Amino acid sequence: MPTGERIADIDAVPDDSSLLITVADRDNGEEREVVLVRAGDGVTAWFNYCQHWRDVNLDTGDGAVVRDGELVCKRHGATFERDSGECTFGPCEGAVLDELPVETADGGVFLDADGYEFVRLGASESDDDADIARSIESRIGF
Repeated sequence: MPTGERIADIDAVPDDSSLLITVADRDNGEEREVVLVRAGDGVTAWFNYCQHWRDVNLDTGDGAVVRDGELVCKRHGATFERDSGECTFGPCEGAVLDELPVETADGGVFLDADGYEFVRLGASESDDDADIARSIESRIGF
């Protein structure tokens, strides 16, 4: 039986996209967005940014793109394995997404990281300027 906080139902995590949640760092209260994605029979959780440009979100609020079973960065097309987080194509090839440990049991997804607490389903409500910086128009190039 998991000891962590239940953060979502497994059925709420789509097969072909992601479920966006927000967690907070227990030490400093900083909110961070996380994408939950299906991986095999379970769910993995990755902090919501590309390894190439960390101010670029994989899920901008409408679900991350999943193509051929891999997460896709909408900005420059980098692809990441859902189970390992490894970038298999793109400017950050070989890099690995930063993981938030979770476990699944009894139809639920449970937080398995002592340093974070679940805040809400959906995006962080912090800093509107960060949202502007993440927009597609904010940066040109690779």
